[in-house]
Amino acid sequence: MKIVVVGGGSTYTPELIDGFARLRDTLEVTEIVLLDPDVQRRELLAAMADRMLDRAGHPAKVVPGDDVAAAADGATAVLFQLRVGGQAARARDETWPLECGCVGQETTGAGGFAKALRTVPVVLELAEQIRAVAPEAWLVDFTNPVGIVTRALLQEGHRALGLCNVAIGFQRFFAELLEVTPERVSLGHVGLNHLTWERSVHVDGRDVLPELFSSDLDRLAALVRQPRELITLLRALPSYYLRYFYEHDVVVDEQRHAPSRASEVAAMERQLLELYADPSVDTKPALLEQRGGAFYSEAAVALVASLVADRGDVQVVNVRNDGTLPFLPDDMTIEVPAVIGAHGARPLPVSPVEPGLAGLVAGVAGYEQLALDAALRGGRDRVVAALLAHPLVGQWDVANRLADRLIAENAAYLAWAQ
Repeated sequence: MKIVVVGGGSTYTPELIDGFARLRDTLEVTEIVLLDPDVQRRELLAAMADRMLDRAGHPAKVVPGDDVAAAADGATAVLFQLRVGGQAARARDETWPLECGCVGQETTGAGGFAKALRTVPVVLELAEQIRAVAPEAWLVDFTNPVGIVTRALLQEGHRALGLCNVAIGFQRFFAELLEVTPERVSLGHVGLNHLTWERSVHVDGRDVLPELFSSDLDRLAALVRQPRELITLLRALPSYYLRYFYEHDVVVDEQRHAPSRASEVAAMERQLLELYADPSVDTKPALLEQRGGAFYSEAAVALVASLVADRGDVQVVNVRNDGTLPFLPDDMTIEVPAVIGAHGARPLPVSPVEPGLAGLVAGVAGYEQLALDAALRGGRDRVVAALLAHPLVGQWDVANRLADRLIAENAAYLAWAQ
């Protein structure tokens, strides 16, 4: 089986390779193509991947390259993990929104919108090249903002699913807390990418979340960095990304007085690249765990294996709504448990969503519709409209200021702004 990784020069790649090596019985990979426009990084990561596979005794061949069509020919799955503009663009996304009193974050708010505008056209162009030579290949998107990027792919008829590590991270956390195997834990995970709640945690079919709220509420609150009283009120555990909504002004103040996450990640990346360049390093460095993306490889391997083998198991993915959440359009991309098989993903039924959660989901979904329209068609008015609809912006003057700054910061990546 041939797997292509678009953005193979990412420092995340050893996490993925580690999963392929450890889970070889789940997914028999024979060739891994690492695509990246940066020749130095793709060669560096290919060498690192080779050493890791050799150490594990895995026979897969690693091929670095930059020709998408040639790489995709014969591929079973193509994984997207690219970052248009690199860490420098991320650093800007996390900085200039703060000047307008808004959260600076790479996947939500104005910064996340900027990332979507840079990313969607690039991903769609790559997807068309892949479809021309491998129309049956599955496209698995890890590239943020996952919901918007996945929806763009689905609208163009691609065989695509979006994947995030938040759900599997929660599953592994609960399994450890309850001292059970992860396979025994299933989540009542609902929402949009990076806007989700756990409304239940089932172990062997029994919901234990109410008990955990009684016995381990402080630990749960610390995990998601949100007040225990908030969790009690919601009667659901919000993902840590909900802190940007529930404690927006607190987060903005923190961001103004602390180094950005982008600067921390950039420093880690420099250290990781030095480690990868060391020919004696042939295992995933411990430092990579601080980079983020925990359990990303397990989620990727499980998803591709189920698509290929038609296993019919349940995984949390980003998938077309199709009536699952009746208050959203059918073509909206939602993040919920779904049955995975050769057909793709079929969302499981979801019990009615509480008004407080549904209202926030609907508001962000409206923004995401407008954000995708802006990414596809461009124009300052569309940028302003999307920002105005975003619950983290929502003010006319602020939306206009953010729009002008966003366009100025990203003009080099926006064909319509040049």
